[in-house]
Amino acid sequence: MSATFDPLDASLPRATLATAALPRRVRRLLEQLYALISDETAPQLERMLAEFEQQLFRQADQARNPSLQSGYLETLRLVRLRRADLIPRYLVALETALTRVRQPVAPRSQAAAVPNFSELRLVDDSEIDENTVLRSIASRHESRAGLGLLLLGQRFGVLAGAPAFDAERLPVGPHRLIRIFADVCLPLQIGQESRLDLFRVFDQQVMLGYAQMVEAMNALLARENVLPGLSFVPLRARPNTMPQGEAAAADATRREPAPDKNRGTHAGPSPSARPDDERPHTAWPGQQAVARAPDATDFATLQQWLGERRELVDKLRPRGGVAVPAAAMDTAEVLSVLNRLKDELPRGPQPLRKIAELRQSLLERSEPPPGTVAALSRDDGDVFDLLDMLYDEIEQRLRGDVTISTLLNRLQAPLLHAALQDRSLLEQTEHPALQLLNTVAEAGARWTPSEDVDPQLHEPLRQAVDHVVEHYDSGADVFDTANLRLQEQLQNLARKAEVSERRHVEAARGKEKLEMAKRLASEAIEQHTAEQRLPRFVQALLNQAWADVLTLTLLRHGEDSEAWQRQLETTRQIVSANRTGADAPMPCGLDADIEHALTQVGYHGDDARAISRQLTVGPALEDDAASRTELAMKLRSRSRLGEDAGPARSTLPARNDDEQRCWEQIRTLPFGTWFEFVQNQQGDAVRRRLSWFSPVTDNALFVNQRGQRVGEQSLDSLARMMARGQARVVVEERSRLVDRAWHATLDVLRGFGGKRPVDPAGA
Repeated sequence: MSATFDPLDASLPRATLATAALPRRVRRLLEQLYALISDETAPQLERMLAEFEQQLFRQADQARNPSLQSGYLETLRLVRLRRADLIPRYLVALETALTRVRQPVAPRSQAAAVPNFSELRLVDDSEIDENTVLRSIASRHESRAGLGLLLLGQRFGVLAGAPAFDAERLPVGPHRLIRIFADVCLPLQIGQESRLDLFRVFDQQVMLGYAQMVEAMNALLARENVLPGLSFVPLRARPNTMPQGEAAAADATRREPAPDKNRGTHAGPSPSARPDDERPHTAWPGQQAVARAPDATDFATLQQWLGERRELVDKLRPRGGVAVPAAAMDTAEVLSVLNRLKDELPRGPQPLRKIAELRQSLLERSEPPPGTVAALSRDDGDVFDLLDMLYDEIEQRLRGDVTISTLLNRLQAPLLHAALQDRSLLEQTEHPALQLLNTVAEAGARWTPSEDVDPQLHEPLRQAVDHVVEHYDSGADVFDTANLRLQEQLQNLARKAEVSERRHVEAARGKEKLEMAKRLASEAIEQHTAEQRLPRFVQALLNQAWADVLTLTLLRHGEDSEAWQRQLETTRQIVSANRTGADAPMPCGLDADIEHALTQVGYHGDDARAISRQLTVGPALEDDAASRTELAMKLRSRSRLGEDAGPARSTLPARNDDEQRCWEQIRTLPFGTWFEFVQNQQGDAVRRRLSWFSPVTDNALFVNQRGQRVGEQSLDSLARMMARGQARVVVEERSRLVDRAWHATLDVLRGFGGKRPVDPAGA
């Protein structure tokens, strides 16, 4: 198969698929993929260039400044002059990327994994802006086509004879395609602002249908028998059928946190040694808990318990008046009224409504025979009563979030509709209707504080509930469809939260390295100046300016490097030159080395030269006090290296026994443990995730349910809060909220009649 748009250009260095050293079948499949992408992309690139030219013309026409107008017109001229080469170059670069699919990836050495601080430089704002825009576009399309890219990466791994490709390595992935476009735009020689506008037009015109193109590539490879049966099945926890000892060991192995060289060895028992009922909760919002096995209670038994409950209530209710005959509605009529009632229910934020109120509204809208009142049949009435009791138990576990209460209200009619058609619904813990109810309820019971609305979580919930409300009369499959879509959206949110959390953790680890380097630098200076009589101003320069030099050297080269040993020797020479009574000659070139080192940490040339003179000439320097005062003021107003890493912690009294026990418990927790922090005297709490902590600096990082950083504090202060009851570890629930509410409902019913044996004959 050949591409409709042939990008052959003899002036371009070209690595073609036809000449690539690839197996014949792999070459044929890559040629088909290349033809598919080029046929789809080339017309879109033509439209993109036309749209970009129109945009430039509009900008020039609307420009109020003649210089801006001439700039836009000049950019338009350059684009029209060189646009003919852009599409061929783009397709050539794409084909070149496909030819390298089997090239091995260079192993990342340990040295490469550590940043090369000797090459640190200031980055232009324009470079930052361009990389940010490109990364933002690629990340957005990676998120939209996440499942398709996962499957495509597996299939490209087969073509390459290698492990699966991630989204960044895929030659047809969003990161590579957008980077190729940025490279081929360089010959246009347009300004930075225009390049960013061009990238945005590329995003809108070319990448708009990228998710569909990924599906088309997967379909093509599947037709060619490249993993034809490949599909993605989300991992779902199942009830454990292993023996108790083996299950505990296996579960502990799964939950053992990955080793971290920065975390160190913690005192106390490991998290895997905790009892099951005290295991810390580490899952992200929306991740499903294990469904609890239902009690062996059929609908007939529930009806008997409800009947005994009604008998007791009737005995306590005063009697009076003349009873009006009741006409029972059949189930079909109840379902019909429910379908009409959904459009009449109140909309907008509202507190959780009793199902008994919905039942009353349904009876009021029925049309019983004259002289009678409408009533439900026994079976239908029991369904209403059971769901009413279930909602009462759920309400006790909510936090008063009006948005979630509104969604739960809207789910009442669809749940009743499904339960009336299948009265065993409450016994089926994996029923999609109960899964959807549980997801919505847990959002209000666990993840959303009343003062911290989370639209990223509420919007998928609202869409799922809207879908069910609009289509629940078409069949029970509507719950399954809505629940699958909702779980996919929640998984995407959890993935984004993990990515955001990972960035904050890396930043916190960088702060820890900086703090450790500052400590080692201070210790080195103290070691060399111990028992030495130095001028006070020289000592201040060592503790401030020269300490920054030692800190940066440690960060760049490490403690075992030659550069660190050379700076230690320089420190010794500085001390020797300034020691009272010293008459040893100053080493040649010492002042130049000090001045160069100070400029590396950001000191201005004149300031670095003045500090170097103060450190090298020693007591012989006879500058006036004004010069030293001016230099001291400059140093005082200057921000030191790592000065904004965090506020200095005040010295607190020693921990008591309870605080020490809490401190030791925290250090055994796995990263990702959720904490609840009490906010007021009413006991309202907000959840925060302990993403990372350092046993060296005692610093802990907390993020919220979206993976956004919300603060840092010391493990010592966290332990003191736990001892006072202001913070607590969230314990992992062994079942879902709806399962717990349903079992609480059964406990209530057993309290009335469940203790008496049920007569199998129904007597």
